Amino acid sequence: MTAAWIAEIEATAVSVAVAVVPLAALFLVFQLFLLKLPRRAVGDILKGTAIAALGLFLFLLGISIGFLPFGRAVGAALGGLQDTWLFVLAGVLLGLFTAWGEPAVRILAGQVEAASSGSIRGPMVLYAVALGVAFWVGLGMLRIAYAIPLLYLLVPGYLLVIVLMWLCDKDFVAVAVDAGGVATGPLANSFLLVLALGASEAMGDRDPVTHGFGFVALIAVAPTMSVMMLGVLVRLRTRAQETAANTAATTAVRDVHTRE
Repeated sequence: MTAAWIAEIEATAVSVAVAVVPLAALFLVFQLFLLKLPRRAVGDILKGTAIAALGLFLFLLGISIGFLPFGRAVGAALGGLQDTWLFVLAGVLLGLFTAWGEPAVRILAGQVEAASSGSIRGPMVLYAVALGVAFWVGLGMLRIAYAIPLLYLLVPGYLLVIVLMWLCDKDFVAVAVDAGGVATGPLANSFLLVLALGASEAMGDRDPVTHGFGFVALIAVAPTMSVMMLGVLVRLRTRAQETAANTAATTAVRDVHTRE
């Protein structure tokens, strides 16, 4: 056990170094030739980078040691259930909580609220992403249970996304596309993917390569669709408010002419 932990720590440290060191070096190059920031600012940035690297190391190490075995064990337990509805319901709940806790989703929600000056609320984006992922993880579990081909879900899903792209408020299109990327973050990849693999392996007659993989593709289309649906609702509400305002203005003008 100790040797395995040491090997995991070394592998995680190397992966974090590969991810962070080039960015830190690039910053120093920019600082030397372009930025010319004060020493205090440079020191703060480097300290923050070190703290972020340490946090990333601990996060990835925890995922490798805890989340991956946990997800596979949960998937294997769910795969042994006889009731399909429980299997799907568990997938919906796990998808909801995983997307809700995904750090990248929360960062996106905060950035959207800041960039839109509060017109697009961060919690609204977070709810839309979490509910979309929950729904599509449930479909993914249904796919494993009934051996549904992946294209039967992906093709209609992306066709609907294309239709929604023309119908929703334009401010939500780019947000929705980015939401599809952030939802497939470390929690989704480390937990939900191994969940699907564990469930397909436990069923015995399901090929893990065919039915276990493809789960992340479903998670990617989920928030794209749900955020665009949110954009459609916002567009409809805006049009209803504009219509009501125009009607009120027309009525007021008519009343003025009537009095005259």
